[in-house]
Amino acid sequence: MTSPLAPDLWIAEQPLRFAGLELGARMTVVRLAGGGLLLHSPIRPSAALIEAVRHLGPVVALVAPNRFHHLFAGQWHDVYPEAALFVAPGLEAKRPDLRISGVLGDEPQPPWRGALEQVRVRGMPLVNEVVFFHPASRTLIATDLAFHIGSGHRPLTRLFARVAGTYERLAPTFLERLLTRDRDAARASLRRILDWPFERVIVSHGTVLESGGPQALARGYAWLLENH
Repeated sequence: MTSPLAPDLWIAEQPLRFAGLELGARMTVVRLAGGGLLLHSPIRPSAALIEAVRHLGPVVALVAPNRFHHLFAGQWHDVYPEAALFVAPGLEAKRPDLRISGVLGDEPQPPWRGALEQVRVRGMPLVNEVVFFHPASRTLIATDLAFHIGSGHRPLTRLFARVAGTYERLAPTFLERLLTRDRDAARASLRRILDWPFERVIVSHGTVLESGGPQALARGYAWLLENH
């Protein structure tokens, strides 16, 4: 139920249908100093997945990294009530039912300080995504910052990806362009992300990109970066 990508880094995947499209969903698991785990963008906690995570270590932190990736955070918190739950800006109002430890920003929270770096993507307030970097494995951990839909997906999903501009390329959809309210702020956030020396990119929807991450992400956001 969990697949290793690098030392102290795993992913777990399950089907997810959205608006008639099979996009899939992916959770990232990071082992922190002391052996505790961080669950990034938690997916549905099946019995098998809970058991697989337990084999890796105790969960000490849960992260809902944008305003859309929060559906199962509460269920995981029920399983691990001692874990600290951190959410993207805006989720504290959207999900008052959650027992929130803090709101994410540009500075790492104490549970993962030294293991992960982060940037809040500004200029896209409907999403308010916070993107993470795992220096030990040179991995960027994102949710909806970009999609990476390829030939392994179903025909309707591939068709949507072609129309949206994300087929076989790491890129946002046209919706991200529409949702960008402040291009200067979004551009500054993206440049901070591109300054990280990552190679691998984990996205929530699509395949993991194993290498060439900065170049691929810059190409996907050329509409925002070019001529500036």
